Amino acid sequence: MFSIRLKCIFCLFFGLTSLLNAQENTTGYWQPHIDVNYKVATNYKHNFSLAKRNYTYRNSTIEFTVRQIDIAHFSTLKIASNQSIGLGIQYRFRTLLDNSKDDELRFTQQYNYTKKIGALRVGNRLRTEQRITTELTTYRFRYRIAADAPLNGEVLDVGEPYLVISTEALLSVAHTKLPEYDQRVTASIGWRLKENLKFQLGSEFRIEDYTHNRDYVVFLLTGIILAL
Repeated sequence: MFSIRLKCIFCLFFGLTSLLNAQENTTGYWQPHIDVNYKVATNYKHNFSLAKRNYTYRNSTIEFTVRQIDIAHFSTLKIASNQSIGLGIQYRFRTLLDNSKDDELRFTQQYNYTKKIGALRVGNRLRTEQRITTELTTYRFRYRIAADAPLNGEVLDVGEPYLVISTEALLSVAHTKLPEYDQRVTASIGWRLKENLKFQLGSEFRIEDYTHNRDYVVFLLTGIILAL
């Protein structure tokens, strides 16, 4: 059963890439990231992350070029057994890689609600963001529903895989631009390599600005998650 689900994720990613390669407004990325989670207290934790986004397909051409580097910190406070609030700050480096682009400073506010259904965990997340560049401040509103579960049994043990799926709707507004609506769908499979270490592999499909100038984006995602 596990091997079948893993094959389905690869088929989804490569199938979407092959299908969308025929579209001129399609971009492909590979985005590796490292997350470090640090628990300060029973109800309070920090997350530090480093991510690099690389072009793999652009302008109908396969390429491998670094687009941006993101450094972020997020603090989460649990306000109930299944609810939390959080604040985040992120800095996106783009000018070093392309001097025609601006760096970005981003602030994030979050509310998260989760519910357990057997081995399945379902999470609802609301986020507001302020994306600040030298020329423009964009306000973004996001809603995501996600589900994750072990692929073997009820509890995720060391050495076992797990599945994560999600979909997220986004609205971006700015003073000099029309509202932009995006939709994202993500599927990932992960392995708990050690008690405090996980590895994830997945794909994400985005439709950006689908009411005006529609663009398609496909991501290959790889990540290491470390808990201290």
